[in-house]
Amino acid sequence: MNDPALLSPSPAATRPPTVGFVSLGCPKALTDSELILTQLRAEGYETSKTYAGADLVIVNTCGFIDDAVKESLDTIGEALAANGKVIVTGCLGAKGGKDTGEGGDNLVRQVHPKVLAVTGPHATQEVMDAVHLHVPKPHDPFVDLVPAAREEFRGIAGIKLTPRHYAYLKISEGCNHRCTFCIIPSMRGDLVSRPIGDVLAEARALFDSGVKELLVVSQDTSAYGVDVRYRTGFFDGQPVKTRLLELCARLGDLAEPFGAWVRLHYVYPYPSVDDVLPLMAQGRVLPYLDVPFQHAHPDVLKRMKRPASGERNLERLLRWRELCPEIVVRSTFIAGFPGETEAEFETLLDFVREAGIDRAGCFAYSPVTGAAANELPGQLPQALREERRARFMAVAEQVSAQRLQRRVGATMQVLVDQAPALGRRGGVGRSYADAPEIDGVVRLLPPEKASKTLKVGEFTRARIVAAEGHDLVGQPI
Repeated sequence: MNDPALLSPSPAATRPPTVGFVSLGCPKALTDSELILTQLRAEGYETSKTYAGADLVIVNTCGFIDDAVKESLDTIGEALAANGKVIVTGCLGAKGGKDTGEGGDNLVRQVHPKVLAVTGPHATQEVMDAVHLHVPKPHDPFVDLVPAAREEFRGIAGIKLTPRHYAYLKISEGCNHRCTFCIIPSMRGDLVSRPIGDVLAEARALFDSGVKELLVVSQDTSAYGVDVRYRTGFFDGQPVKTRLLELCARLGDLAEPFGAWVRLHYVYPYPSVDDVLPLMAQGRVLPYLDVPFQHAHPDVLKRMKRPASGERNLERLLRWRELCPEIVVRSTFIAGFPGETEAEFETLLDFVREAGIDRAGCFAYSPVTGAAANELPGQLPQALREERRARFMAVAEQVSAQRLQRRVGATMQVLVDQAPALGRRGGVGRSYADAPEIDGVVRLLPPEKASKTLKVGEFTRARIVAAEGHDLVGQPI
């Protein structure tokens, strides 16, 4: 008689392999993580946010500034100590190390020679090849009869690491600019635009899945389609140009039946952006632009090798506000760039005041390894860079507070992010002026009507009763 114990595989034998996953860095890196996680799940792997019990760990890294490099290297070290089997991907994986010692051609291998594999960013297949080598994929007698999966996850909504009601949509990879402070092109390459049909198909799948806010990201959103000369693609059998204007128009069409938002990030201030403003004025795309100005003085911008001068930026901003008075502009800047004089810095402060930048962040210049700006004359002391950053933020926060104060008394649509007890004790949401995690929030008071409830991922209307710091306070109505 057969022994049942021999016929039934043990739980350990049937347990699918588990891959721990850590995602660091910007939203563009997050979308890379989502593609890898989607492919892992499609092939039958389990995924985990912890190191314990995982068969191996994948760390998606950031390598843009020194603090990000340190965080990534520390995380790799923690994963090695806790698990021992680590695959590294992302921007830091493309970063060279010192030309000494074992693995000197790669910073990660130089610091952590025991990692199993290292890849650069947007390298889903290379990561999966390394996973297959060290933890063979589970065998499924049914699924394995299906032809190998294509790269379909670039065209549909796969696994997302964001809350269910918002998602990032990456439309291109890489950048054609060679800004002297930046090493992103050396890690992510030149601009490569995704086929517009794939982008729109993914957007539709996301809206169908319940996404209420789509955040469009890339290294240079304004340049979408430049690399393919704006060639015509197809979506639902209809021709569509691979260009920002047509993309925004179609995204607005897809969002409208769901009452969803479309938000644009990393938009360089090219003249072509003017064409998108009417869509914002019509409510088809949020009147919100995330524009990385970096500075305002023409001489500093030339040393940075930025694609536009400060004077034209100011003119363009004023034009945008004429076309769409409700537009909100957020931006990032660098203080203490090599050679920056006090007069040039004052020009930057004047720009922030005159342009009325609604939301601004600022970095003290950091000499990133491999950046051309490191060789520029006039390197400023660290203390002066930090002092200018603090002065900038004081001015920027004053401008932001003044602009927020104008919202008091208005009624705004708010997307609810948190609502304990169905909002009976209030909640937290965001208006069209607030991107998740980088801008302020709308703190929602308990509803005045007992019948009024708040639900995460749904919209509510709120009367703005106060502005406090970077945030607004709203009364649900």
